[in-house]
Amino acid sequence: MRVAELFASVMGPGSPVRVTAYDGSAEGPPDAELGLRVRSPRALAYLASAPGTLGLARAYVAGDLEIDGELYPLLDAFSEITLHSIPAARRRQLARTLIGHRLRHRAPIPEVEYRPPRGRLHSKRRDAGAISHHYDVSNLFYSWVLGPSMAYTCAVYPNAEADLETAQWTKHELVARKLGLRPGMRLLDVGCGWGGMVMHAAAEHGVKSLGVTLSREQASWARAEIERRGLGELAEVRHLDYRDVAETGFDAVSSIGLTEHIGKAQLPAYFARLYGKLKPGGRLLNHCITQPTAHAPDGVDPFIDRYVFPDGQLHGVGTLVTEMNAQGFEVRHEENLREHYAKTLAAWCENLDKHWEEAVREVGDQRARVWKLYLAACRLGFELNNIQLHQVLGVKLGERAASGMPLRPDWGS
Repeated sequence: MRVAELFASVMGPGSPVRVTAYDGSAEGPPDAELGLRVRSPRALAYLASAPGTLGLARAYVAGDLEIDGELYPLLDAFSEITLHSIPAARRRQLARTLIGHRLRHRAPIPEVEYRPPRGRLHSKRRDAGAISHHYDVSNLFYSWVLGPSMAYTCAVYPNAEADLETAQWTKHELVARKLGLRPGMRLLDVGCGWGGMVMHAAAEHGVKSLGVTLSREQASWARAEIERRGLGELAEVRHLDYRDVAETGFDAVSSIGLTEHIGKAQLPAYFARLYGKLKPGGRLLNHCITQPTAHAPDGVDPFIDRYVFPDGQLHGVGTLVTEMNAQGFEVRHEENLREHYAKTLAAWCENLDKHWEEAVREVGDQRARVWKLYLAACRLGFELNNIQLHQVLGVKLGERAASGMPLRPDWGS
């Protein structure tokens, strides 16, 4: 089997993608707008070593696979192996076909691939390493991708025409209103990133806000930005594990994009700890990526695990609601923002494309390729309902089960 034919067989019949290869072979429509170029035998060795998304990703990150045309529509055409694993029978067939390439051609694992250290999963030390791998890259690089808000979580679009900055402000305001923030309150934001929620609560609602993050680079940027905005009396960001926050008695806790890093076995302790940080009547807003069904596996795609969010785990919204309730929270509201995250990722893809040459100079070609692939694939994942984004609001009841909640939601649509 010639090389282009082999890759075309992986993509399946009727693919609109033109595959060309170093051996002169070609498959697919000659006038296709989308193309996949197999540049060297190492691409086959990568696919032999890991038949599926991980092998294809390694070949792309290393530069042995190249894309002609836009990446997102190619992934859409390639979605059955981009967002899922190749079926076991096909993997075995590929392994038999490719074993010679694996033996003859050395395919070193790209240097930007995460190599998990020894130690217990989700220990403080291991979590710190996983977070540093993804977030301690370059604040300048993140500013190009995320835009001025430096918000690295799903935005909320008030309408289809809204820009990314408006949508990120709207997201922070929605969280603030769901939490019922008012001047004089105290907010704890766990996994605070670059401090967007902390600064929003302080500037827009007069709330004394504490954020914590395991990323040293994020904390450094956030502290400088808090000072620049003159919010030092109300806002604070610490380089700290959320498990090590000593203060209690908060009026509200926000967790925006942290639960994905927690792990299923740690969920009871996670929600119990956040419950313990609240005063009676205090609210928790948990905002995180979720699995679309209760039966989906908790693990993330192998490419995402090795290159993007090491040790990450996703859970169904039912699991989150059950665990929150089990730890004492009364769950009052939840909503799925899946389409909003697809739009957010599309905006980040556009930002990266605009700054592509600068991004490559700043973080290197391999890491820039990781991001290009990850953002486009995740956009497709949300559009196809392979992943979702839920906000779940809970309250720690007060005396005689008083919730302090309005009779109907007062945070708008």
